[in-house]
Amino acid sequence: MHEDRLDSYLVHCPYCSMPFDLLIDVSQGSHATWEDCPYCCSPIQVRVEVSPIASELEALVLGRDDEVL
Repeated sequence: MHEDRLDSYLVHCPYCSMPFDLLIDVSQGSHATWEDCPYCCSPIQVRVEVSPIASELEALVLGRDDEVL
């Protein structure tokens, strides 16, 4: 992880709808990961899509643990 590549994005928990800042490292390219909501502690699927040419975030999708992303 490159700390200079960490970008903060305001997202909402798909369970409790509370807003929180999510740090994304776009240098990892497109990937899927899990984060726990800082409020309700529910597991959130995170799908990150990064442009291979510009290395910029194209899409950020959050879902519940029982959803298929």
